[in-house]
Amino acid sequence: MPPRIAIVGAGPAGLTLGVLLQKQNIPFTIFELRNKPTPADIARPSGMLDLHPGSGLDAIEACGLTDEFKPLTGECSEQFLIANRAGEVLFAADGQGKRPEISRNNLGALLRRHIPDTNIRWGQRLVSASRGDGGKGTVLDFGHSQSTFDLVVGADGAWSKVRALLTDTKPHFTGMHCITLTITHLTKQFPGLAEMVGTGSFCALGRRHAIVSQRGPLDSARLYLWLTVADEQFGTTAGLAGKPAAAAKEVLLEDEALLSTFGAAVKDLVSTACDEDAATDRDDGMLDIRAFYTLPHGCTWPSQPGVTLLGDAAHLMLPNGEGVNQAMLDALQLSKAIEKAYKATAGESEEARTASFLGALDLETLEKEMAARAVKEGKETDGLIGLMFGTDDAAYEFTASMKAMTARAEAAAGGQ
Repeated sequence: MPPRIAIVGAGPAGLTLGVLLQKQNIPFTIFELRNKPTPADIARPSGMLDLHPGSGLDAIEACGLTDEFKPLTGECSEQFLIANRAGEVLFAADGQGKRPEISRNNLGALLRRHIPDTNIRWGQRLVSASRGDGGKGTVLDFGHSQSTFDLVVGADGAWSKVRALLTDTKPHFTGMHCITLTITHLTKQFPGLAEMVGTGSFCALGRRHAIVSQRGPLDSARLYLWLTVADEQFGTTAGLAGKPAAAAKEVLLEDEALLSTFGAAVKDLVSTACDEDAATDRDDGMLDIRAFYTLPHGCTWPSQPGVTLLGDAAHLMLPNGEGVNQAMLDALQLSKAIEKAYKATAGESEEARTASFLGALDLETLEKEMAARAVKEGKETDGLIGLMFGTDDAAYEFTASMKAMTARAEAAAGGQ
């Protein structure tokens, strides 16, 4: 019997790893908390992900999915607009096709199409993970059943249960919250707002807050109200938790500490989104408000045979455009190591193969490299967040930085 491999989590990291293992005919099982998405679920706006050369796009290429990926990237352009609190655009840039946008739902559906249905077990809530008797294998407890695996990959996000096997480190609150709202059929219903937010990404900055918009499926604008509020229980304290989105308007738009000092056009965007929010990720119709958490940059742990982490489970950080890319790169690098160890031990007896496979699988080197990347990305994220939220009028500082970056890129291109 070949080594038993479990992947906990069917997000981009877990699914990418699954596709890559499937291509090598390496058996595995993915366990996912959510139920299997329906076609209607997949069609809903779900946020856009820009994939980058050297990470996310490399993983797509390694999966053999580039041709299938490209047609799914037309719902959000690479246009990027920065506006001040009044809604006045200070900076506009159009991408060059180097970082195409794909909806999270479409990316998940694309990857799942290349994994047999029998390899994904839906509706499985992991209660705990523990080492087996004598340290052999890892036991995954799903409440109703337990299974033992030789290699367990924790791709189970911010509050990973698998991570507890490796470290006591837990995510800490960042002092920021995010409210997610969605307007569908924006161009037809609200052409003025569609013109303001453009065809790609838009952000209005001020008072250490940000209103971010991304275009997406169903001609949508998905808004992220990124609020700097020190109260970790802000949703409950402000009376927003458990309320419909429309009930949030007064709190958000009339409080000077929140969004009341933003201009009329930006406030109209937020107000409309509160009224129109009918395509959120929640099925109960309540406001989607969440606190932001992060792990220490370069979070490390003593490497253990047979257990490792990917993506947010390993290096959770504030949204910076890199999270999904680093997660997919984690999966790509781990898949190569698994393939190498799997092939190196293919001729061994069933009894000896598992131990040899785990010995040949160099998780320690992979984890060190992953931590080093996380330190680099974490520092860059800190710089980005400092520019966007460092002052009451951060739009101007952020614009200056983006103009300087654009000038450097143009100069470098001209010199080639």
